[in-house]
Amino acid sequence: MDIRSKVIEIIADQAIIETSDVSDESTLEGLGIDSLGLVESIFAIEEAFDIQVPFNANQPNESSFDLSSVATIVQGIEKLIQEQS
Repeated sequence: MDIRSKVIEIIADQAIIETSDVSDESTLEGLGIDSLGLVESIFAIEEAFDIQVPFNANQPNESSFDLSSVATIVQGIEKLIQEQS
């Protein structure tokens, strides 16, 4: 399974929707994922890809990790995976 598909699967699970309802342009907020769901999504992503996402749940707006859309999340994960290999 590729990175994008896995991220969409994780996000869809958090939003309790079908993966087909998640697009690259989707935002977490637009999918109904609240701050707790966001944190759970980050943990699931870290576990799935064995990476450390630079995200502080106490200061989500100060994160260097772009969570603005599914596409930017996938790009960020790809970058983290490259940096760790």
